Amino acid sequence: MIAPQRDRFDLPRELCYLNAAYMTPAPKAFAATNDRTVALRQRPWQVTPQDFFTQSEEVRALAARIMACDSDAVALVPSASYAVATAARNLTPEKGSVILTLAEEFPSNYYGWTRLAAEHGATVLAVPGPAEQDWTAALLDQIDQLGSQISLVAIPHVHWSTGAMLDLVAIRKATRAVGAALFLDLTQSLGALPVSLAEIDPDFAVAAGYKWLFGPYALGYMYVSPRWRDGRPLEENWILRAGSEDFSRLVDYQDAYQPGSRRFDMGERSNFQLMPLARDALQMILDWKIAAIAESLSALNHRLVDHLLDAGYAVTPESWRSPHMIAARHPHKAAADVAADWKSRNVYVSVRGDWLRIAPHLWIDEQDEQCFSETIKQK
Repeated sequence: MIAPQRDRFDLPRELCYLNAAYMTPAPKAFAATNDRTVALRQRPWQVTPQDFFTQSEEVRALAARIMACDSDAVALVPSASYAVATAARNLTPEKGSVILTLAEEFPSNYYGWTRLAAEHGATVLAVPGPAEQDWTAALLDQIDQLGSQISLVAIPHVHWSTGAMLDLVAIRKATRAVGAALFLDLTQSLGALPVSLAEIDPDFAVAAGYKWLFGPYALGYMYVSPRWRDGRPLEENWILRAGSEDFSRLVDYQDAYQPGSRRFDMGERSNFQLMPLARDALQMILDWKIAAIAESLSALNHRLVDHLLDAGYAVTPESWRSPHMIAARHPHKAAADVAADWKSRNVYVSVRGDWLRIAPHLWIDEQDEQCFSETIKQK
């Protein structure tokens, strides 16, 4: 169990911030890192050719440790939609096949697949049902019904609106049995839950870095299976090609790429402002240890659930609820009205559909819990 880490964050004492699934606050120590990167930007003559490679490789290696895969599996991308577009550029669903996703899935893991389906004569089918259902059971049932008609399953690890968690190992077994590819959006789980992509072996997976990974906006991490590492990237930028470390020979054009998944990196991936912040964030998570984070957040959320139940709220079932996110409903009031009332009392959550999405992290301490308990009892 990890003790509350509130002193590491610049959170006003009167504020109870329960919205990590929206965006995590950067720790106070990151300000010094940011100052150093700005100072370097003022002195470009101090940037060496090697600097274009060193920091991004450090970040790649740290992300690989969090994903439990090898460094060659990780590409540096700006967003989940970039990873979807990259996967879609390499996947070729058969005409008449089905691309399976979830109802009320986050749009970035939907629009790219509708374009892919239209280009190949396939169909996107969203597994029906309310966002708060047992998605693993519903998805496995749909896979069993459709069988080899399915060309791709594109799903999250944790549903973004309710925190419903899917059993990725069971789902991968089912997709492999019917010959379907698997794309995973880990944005609402990576960094808060242990995930082994080497074990699950999806075709592609992605996580945006600014939520549970505490990183800067516009930087995320894409996993690419060995099956696709010779695939076609979205961009053909210079740094992805073999020998790009030698700036004196960049116009000796190369057909070969850098090894592993580096061919899928975004342009200007060396970003000297973002990479140091991402490195600090990933190292902090590894220092805490992901299993300990998950255990600590699970214990915290069990206490918050007890407060919610005592105050008369309905809460998503524990049997499929993720350890780090809660969704709750007031018995009589609309979620938006409840959230607005809580905000007026300095308790911050998100509204997703008709649910209150509650996503605390390690900055929450006993005083925050007491504030939450008192706030939700207000009529």
